[in-house]
Amino acid sequence: MAGKVKSLKLNTKSISFRRMLTCFFFSSPLFYLLLITGCNETLTEDDLAHVTPSEKKVELQKSLDRKFENPQAHYLLGQLYQAERDWPNAEYHYNTALRFDPVHRPAQAAMVKLFQDRGDTMKAANYLEIYMNQVEGSANQLLELALEFQKQDLDNYALNCFQKALALAPNSDKVHKYLGYFYLEKNDKIKAEDHFVLSYELNNKQPDVAYELGLLGVQVQIPRQAGSNLVSTN
Repeated sequence: MAGKVKSLKLNTKSISFRRMLTCFFFSSPLFYLLLITGCNETLTEDDLAHVTPSEKKVELQKSLDRKFENPQAHYLLGQLYQAERDWPNAEYHYNTALRFDPVHRPAQAAMVKLFQDRGDTMKAANYLEIYMNQVEGSANQLLELALEFQKQDLDNYALNCFQKALALAPNSDKVHKYLGYFYLEKNDKIKAEDHFVLSYELNNKQPDVAYELGLLGVQVQIPRQAGSNLVSTN
């Protein structure tokens, strides 16, 4: 009888341990990542935000094992290697991403940043020229590349793309909006306000722009008739 009681106690401890292990696993960021990768072949940076770099590498490699022709996974792996200053592996994954998607803007911007980081300014300039030529005649594509340059802290290149996009589409509410965000990030509130105002006047159905204008001291009014719908509170 004593043996049975002892066995029961051991089983109870074992069950409690398994329950604790299960709760830990299902509440961990790794479980969330496994769930995402099991349901979706395309990982985003947000999907990987709450796991360690080594866990990111493992899951991205698993994603490539399922489908090697995955430009986003190659780009994200390249970003991890670039953060480690592992230039050859980073370049390999960016090149592979661009082989499967020649207009993958994040990989293009990251490639330029890679060559700058490792001190190869001539190669950076050559690749920049290639990518700029691809988007030269399209305001939307220039805007896409500008936003990716901005993410890579290549602000001069980003601004160049923004300005070219604006020259092609001076009445684009979208270009003015993102220029507003660009200048806001640089703490140039005057230029940010100018572009947000222009964006809102071109398209007053932008709650995000209205919010930023409010923070900058510009009162946004719902227009009842043609004319300005902005009132400065400064």
